[in-house]
Amino acid sequence: MAASLCTTTVYVVAAASKKIHVHNSSNHAVVKSSQQLYRCRKFPLHHILHAKSTLRSSTPKRLITPSAISSSAGAESSTITEGTTDLLDSVLVFNLDGNGIPISDLWKDRKAVVAFARHFGCVLCRKRADYLAAEKDKMDAAGVALVLIGPGSVDQAKAFSEQTKFKGEVYADPSYSSYEALKFVSGVSTTFTPGAGLKIIQAYLEGYRQDWALSFEKDTRTRGGWQQGGIIVAGPGKNNISYIHKDKEAGDDPNIEDILKACCSQSN
Repeated sequence: MAASLCTTTVYVVAAASKKIHVHNSSNHAVVKSSQQLYRCRKFPLHHILHAKSTLRSSTPKRLITPSAISSSAGAESSTITEGTTDLLDSVLVFNLDGNGIPISDLWKDRKAVVAFARHFGCVLCRKRADYLAAEKDKMDAAGVALVLIGPGSVDQAKAFSEQTKFKGEVYADPSYSSYEALKFVSGVSTTFTPGAGLKIIQAYLEGYRQDWALSFEKDTRTRGGWQQGGIIVAGPGKNNISYIHKDKEAGDDPNIEDILKACCSQSN
């Protein structure tokens, strides 16, 4: 596990928007962008060449896998069943004071955008937090709460909140029950992908950093390192989940306009 996690850091080599040049010298792979030079020790050259090829050939896609009730959210079909909402009603999450509440209480009496982080140390989750918080004024104007939930302990949630200064509410799900109820994907193959690698590159160049202390805490290291998250729009009403995006891979953020349409448009 440790070796796999460390491999993630070496993706921090060049911005996806920059032109990349690659050359190899003994134990080093050097990647040069138009503005910056980065040296990564013992990083497999074929991984960088693959990333370079992906940068040239890939086109932006709307990576949304919603199962939403509202067609305005870009829904294909609804897969939020009564069984799922019943399961969520039994899931406890914990606020930063350590108080547990049923997760569905977060949207019982209000509408909420609820983001599910991979884990509290994840660099891409820190970027997602800012991605959503940048639109908080629009959510506030529409009376919509912004919430982030992470799999892990209350102490990890506190550390995340203090480090990121996240403008919304932060909760911990130490049992991972909400992730299981919503059937968010997990696995090595969903974590280390070319797309995720490019997103990590860009996040690091934008100034975001992984918190390795949080990432290597026992529970995250042994249970949650490969967990993916998602985003839902729910409420008011415990059974009212009008939009859901399930991450296909690490860093799979949906189009922010779809989230705002689901949570804040006057027709909703």
